[in-house]
Amino acid sequence: MDPSFPSRGGDSPRPSPARAGGASGHAAYFLPALESLEARGELNNVIRNRVARTCEILDAGVNVFANGFVKEHDAADILARYGDAGGEELLDKAGEFRLAGRIVSLRSFGKVAFFHLMDATGRIQCYAAREILGEDAYALFKKLEPGDLVGLCGSLFRTRTGELTLRCASLTLLTKSIRPMPEKYHGLKDVEIRYRQRYVDLLVTPRSREIFLKRIRIVREFRAFMEQEGFLEVETPMLQPIPGGATARPFVTHHNALDLRLYLRIAPELYLKRLLVGGFEKVFEINRSFRNEGISTQHNPEFTMCEFYWAYATFEDLMLFTERLFAHIAGAVCGATRIEYQGQIIDLTPGTWTRMSFFESLERIGGHSPGLYADEGALRRYIRQKGEKATAGEKLGKLQAKLFDLDVEPRLIQPHFIYHYPTDISPLSRRNEQNPQITDRFELFVAGRELANAFSELNDPVDQRRRFEAQVEEKEAGDDEAHHMDEDYLRALEYGMPPAAGQGVGIDRLVMLLTDAPSIREVILFPLLKPEG
Repeated sequence: MDPSFPSRGGDSPRPSPARAGGASGHAAYFLPALESLEARGELNNVIRNRVARTCEILDAGVNVFANGFVKEHDAADILARYGDAGGEELLDKAGEFRLAGRIVSLRSFGKVAFFHLMDATGRIQCYAAREILGEDAYALFKKLEPGDLVGLCGSLFRTRTGELTLRCASLTLLTKSIRPMPEKYHGLKDVEIRYRQRYVDLLVTPRSREIFLKRIRIVREFRAFMEQEGFLEVETPMLQPIPGGATARPFVTHHNALDLRLYLRIAPELYLKRLLVGGFEKVFEINRSFRNEGISTQHNPEFTMCEFYWAYATFEDLMLFTERLFAHIAGAVCGATRIEYQGQIIDLTPGTWTRMSFFESLERIGGHSPGLYADEGALRRYIRQKGEKATAGEKLGKLQAKLFDLDVEPRLIQPHFIYHYPTDISPLSRRNEQNPQITDRFELFVAGRELANAFSELNDPVDQRRRFEAQVEEKEAGDDEAHHMDEDYLRALEYGMPPAAGQGVGIDRLVMLLTDAPSIREVILFPLLKPEG
């Protein structure tokens, strides 16, 4: 530790130059934090100087972490209401405004200073003068820096350049910032730091703030549309004794009191369908789900989706419903159903979406003939040549799905409903009545990625048991993503589930599409990252 800082314990403080907090005993208060910063290689002269200033403010008897200031106005509201007001009008409305926020820029001219205050709604210019604040208050103000949080009271006026400005009649320090803000013109250029230190990213990157504000609106509009259509919002367990509703590897945990192995849910599906058995006919849940899988620009192990179930409907009904749902959200949030995503215009207008069967897509878009996709051995060799895994135990349907992922999915830019998937990769879907080798299921693809999965629900308990048994065999053969046997769900089906259709929509990917974000990490506030160091 730098010898300019005092030691711990009851020893007398070492000599301490001003850059380290002066001779003040307050420097000892910050010693543990400074030692931690030094151990991590993050301690520098800027932070030392900020600590020194903080100690000087404490020496003056000012609380650097104050509470109790009542904020009554927002920056955006003031700008919207008085942005066009003239000087005389501002004098007529010279009532006291009370704002609070963070100093994000500061220009000092001796006895006066201009600075910008940022709150949750925006930023506004402020003016501080020694003759208005008084000697002591202005002396305190001179020790403030960008990043500090303050409460202000004052009136409005317009500067010579015409900018609406708050003239500070009083100023209260609320929180002293120890770390400096990133430089105004550089910001956070390191993407890893942006994701890891999202709290700073939101402060200095307007684009990030816009994305997450838009995400809030997207979820709000999604919920409003579902409720408008008569769906009831429900909640189902996140801790489950049997992970179900998807083929995915779960996260495992343990309940100590019950001595019970539990799983973080991979989907809410089987619980929502139990509610159909119980008499609810339209249900939805905007939920957090967890899958123990890789991380990519499209995948985060913890993600948000909406699942909904509709009694007496089919997967074809859900195609029409989905077109209206997406068009509603895009119109409400983006102002149009034609949007730009990564340089391409995507048309979400209902009626323009393409519908194509799974095997038709392998031929028309993938360029493959049945001679390849119906030949298990040839298909396995092709997939391996493409650099993907294809084990000897994988069934034909799973190999066909891998072929689709390789050669079809990336080419589906405009909205495509791909339907009639193979039965052996759709363990919860209703078989097609004309061809039992396929299911009445579709997936929605936009911009080269899946956004939704839907199907007419399997409500035959005998067929469902056989599907579960086949999945158990695959699990025993080494497939850790295969579905578990769920006897309670089978019991629910034996009471009778009405014919129904259900769907899951990836909220994170929908937000990516509507905010023109290339990576899922851009739209998740705190994505999973490797530990620092």
